[in-house]
Order: sequence, then structure tokens, then C-alpha cells
Amino acid sequence: MKIKLPEPFTFHSGKRAVLLLHGFTGHSADVRMLGRYLEKKGYTTHAPIYRGHGVEPEKLIESSPEEWWEDVVTAYNYLKDQGYDEIAVAGLSMGGALALKLATEYDLKAVIPMCTPVYFDNKKELAEAYLYFAKQFKMFEKKDEEIIKKEVDSLYNNSSKLFNEIEMFVNEVNGIIKRVDTPTFVVQARLDEIINPESATFIYDHVATEDKEIKWYENSTHLITFGEEKDMLHEDIYNFLETLNWEN
Repeated sequence: MKIKLPEPFTFHSGKRAVLLLHGFTGHSADVRMLGRYLEKKGYTTHAPIYRGHGVEPEKLIESSPEEWWEDVVTAYNYLKDQGYDEIAVAGLSMGGALALKLATEYDLKAVIPMCTPVYFDNKKELAEAYLYFAKQFKMFEKKDEEIIKKEVDSLYNNSSKLFNEIEMFVNEVNGIIKRVDTPTFVVQARLDEIINPESATFIYDHVATEDKEIKWYENSTHLITFGEEKDMLHEDIYNFLETLNWEN
């Protein structure tokens, strides 16, 4: 059965732009509701889909964090080429780690990491998330249960290279957070079941900027953009963006 695959989105509104970055195994739907909310508030939003994401799980283990980083830079430059000179970035999970790296190398109005890992102490949880995604994808393809198990087991046995690369990338971001000197709003779900929630405290404590906030969402789990506090999250992000010194 052919599955309709997700696509990147751009919602054009005002001159202020927000780049929205999805998480590992996710895609643009991770941040679509946030994108629509900010569009209605006058912000242009753009969400790419990194290589290996939004497609069959075999493609994901063939991709790498280096490629995802290249895709984020391409998305940033896309907004620049569209005439958006002022860009903030918000990222969920791995997208937040990519956003933090972007803040160390490019001119941003702000960075908003959401449930973002800076410790690689969750390999088991990441692997489980990947296997769950792989199984769900193959169920949507209407494959036989025995075939699904065989293919998912094969994927797991071939995923170690990707997880080693993710570990190196997370450690890299951990080491460069002290160079983040742009306004920062750290978002963390108290009930996060995927990453170590203390990552949020580390990010808040170690960014170079003094213009920073942190907020814990007491009733949310890792996919905070889908959770019961998502409306509060949308409003908080909008209010934070409104505090920035935009030229337009």
C-alpha cells in the first residue's frame, strides 16, 4: 500500500520568520500546529523535513546528523533567499539540538529548544522510538505481522552506526552551548519519557546570553507540541517572540 508522505511547509505571513525544526523519526507535522498558530499571529513559518525523515524507516538509518544539519542550513538560507532578514528558530527534541548549533554559527533573533537532549544517556529510549516508528510505518503499508517483525529486527541490527553518530552530535552540541549568545527560551516537559529532563537546566545554565527564560510544562510528555499543554506552549512562544527587538 502506498502511503502519502508528509511534506515541508511554509506559511507566509509577516516579515518576521520562525524556522521550525522537527525531532528524530518525526517530520513537519511535529511543528505544524505551532506554525499555523504563529502564522495567525503575523509570523512567517517554515519547516523542512531532514533527509531520511518522513519516509520509510530504511531511509532513516541511511541518513546522518551531518545531513540533517545541512538540511537545516538549507532551510535557513531558504528563508533568507525569500527576503526574511530576521529569523528565530524553534526545535523539538533533536530539532532543538540542531537549532542550538544554528545559533552558534548563524545570525538568529532567538532560539527555542523544546525537550532537547544534551546528554546521550537515552540510547534505549531512542532505539525504542525508532522501532516503534518503523513498526507503525510498516503497519500502515498493510504488511503481514511476521514480515513486519523480520524487517524491524533487521533495521534494529543495522542501526548502530546512526545511533553512534547521534551520540557524537549530541556531545558536540553539549560542548558548544556556551557559545549561544542569542535570546533563548528553554522549553521542557516535566514528564518527558525520552530524554533526560535535566538537559533543559544544563542548556539554561550554560548558554552565554543573559536574555534567557526556562519553563517547565508539568503535564506534558516528550512530544510537547502534541500534548495537552500545547495551547499554553503556543502562547508562551508567541509572547517570548514579542519581547524580542525586531526591526520589522
